[in-house]
Amino acid sequence: MSDVMFPGNNFSTYEQQDKVLVGVSGGVDSAVCVHILKEQGFAVTGAVMHFSAAHDRAVEEAKKAAAALDIPLVVIEAGEAFEKNVVQPFCDSYCAGETPNPCVMCNPTVKFRLLAQKADELGIRFIATGHYARVKEVAPGEYRIAKPASAARDQSYMLYRLGQDILSRLCFPLGEFEKTEIREIARGLGLPCADSPDSMEICFVPDGDYASFITNRGMKSKTGHFIGPDGQDLGEHKGVMNYTLGQRKGLGIALGKPAFVKQICENGDVQLGWAGEEFFSGMTLRDICTANGQPLPAGDYLVKIRSVAPPVACHFDGKETVTFQEPARAPAPGQSAVFYQDNTVLGGGIIGTSIV
Repeated sequence: MSDVMFPGNNFSTYEQQDKVLVGVSGGVDSAVCVHILKEQGFAVTGAVMHFSAAHDRAVEEAKKAAAALDIPLVVIEAGEAFEKNVVQPFCDSYCAGETPNPCVMCNPTVKFRLLAQKADELGIRFIATGHYARVKEVAPGEYRIAKPASAARDQSYMLYRLGQDILSRLCFPLGEFEKTEIREIARGLGLPCADSPDSMEICFVPDGDYASFITNRGMKSKTGHFIGPDGQDLGEHKGVMNYTLGQRKGLGIALGKPAFVKQICENGDVQLGWAGEEFFSGMTLRDICTANGQPLPAGDYLVKIRSVAPPVACHFDGKETVTFQEPARAPAPGQSAVFYQDNTVLGGGIIGTSIV
């Protein structure tokens, strides 16, 4: 077995590698992940998370995929943990004027934690998912997330909060492939999910209307006024959960030329700026974490401030402040900032404020 599948020296004999619990969603990525591991000689058990009623269909699709792949499947009831650690914080963050990323919070607190717990119950040492990322052993017994072969599908940003307890037993077979290759494998296997579209929306808000989702839960966000680029009061807005830093469209404000959301103020006002000026010199972070649990040292890094944004050069002061080498576009409070060196994730934190 190549250490590409499982890094490090813990995976040197077949007896240590014969069982793996794979997170299955019913989509093409997790299905091919199962196939690859079976081809490698593993005895694979699938596990699907039932997070909420919005995931009923995903559970049924996972059952079909497991049947097609001829593996046993367990259903993990994750509703309580998902509500507490993902859905409610997501709503609270939007209502406070932030732009949260629920996947970043779900991975360490729900998805991988419950997958590992179920593996322990079943006597299975190793876990795997269909993420496009790698796990790299950077020192004996110390593991980190690393970028995959596919730059276009890179999901390392979403996984930065995983700790050694998970990384030491985790496998990402798809880290060595492009998405086109994964679909070709699925077609060759005759899997019904081979050409299924990629899921882009928030999984528990399938229609994408998160503001209605939050409102329907009986919650309200801060209200206030639009403040124009020149300081003028432009009237009331619809509530801060409807806006995010850098937003240009959907403001409902006619100023004669394009404007953008420059800041969501503590009092609920939304400060606007002229389009083209939405670049910031730095940001502050909170809840900073690293894979090894040690403080992130001061120094120069590459940092991603959105999952699909290219990394930008920066300096971290070792405490909370990040200064960009060149101004970066709209580091939105509530999103994550993830630090990289040599294509390896060193750590990250939640953006607190943006520095002009």
